[in-house]
Amino acid sequence: MISAGDFRKGITFEMDNDVFVIIDFQHVKPGKGAAFVRAKIKNVKTGSVVERTFNPSEKFPKSHIETKEMQYLYSDGDLYYFMDQETYEQIPLNYDQVEEALKFLKENMNATIKFIKGQAFSVEAPFFVELEVTETDPGFKGDTATGANKPAIVETGAQINVPLFVEIGDVIRIDTRTGEYMERV
Repeated sequence: MISAGDFRKGITFEMDNDVFVIIDFQHVKPGKGAAFVRAKIKNVKTGSVVERTFNPSEKFPKSHIETKEMQYLYSDGDLYYFMDQETYEQIPLNYDQVEEALKFLKENMNATIKFIKGQAFSVEAPFFVELEVTETDPGFKGDTATGANKPAIVETGAQINVPLFVEIGDVIRIDTRTGEYMERV
């Protein structure tokens, strides 16, 4: 069991016969009255996001999450197909489930899929990916003293800020947790 006072991002729990994951939370202690927890929770099955307040002493059953490394194969319309590399089983996931990871995933890359009770609910890209820059403005010689950045679009379509010396065709390493440029490869 987990109490609402122990909520943290990413924790999954059961409530009203559904499984929820905590997206964001805030412990609130108003000047008058009792403290409470304001949380933004996402229904794992439907994908709907709800903001709700909880009494810190409320208790909920904690849900067990399974993680599995799977290979991203291809997209077909609104479905994105991932393959289990041990059983070669393919599972289709919808855009809501892969939205965050899709910015950094290209075909044949491995991703971490999270499951609850055998149902996939989330996809995470590897922590670091190497992608080619497909679109960016040219940098100006001598404009390096400011340490300025410029926007660039990588081969997956994600837009990130890169240093001025990065050019089209360069392969760069990106931290997918923050979406920041790490280095040129």
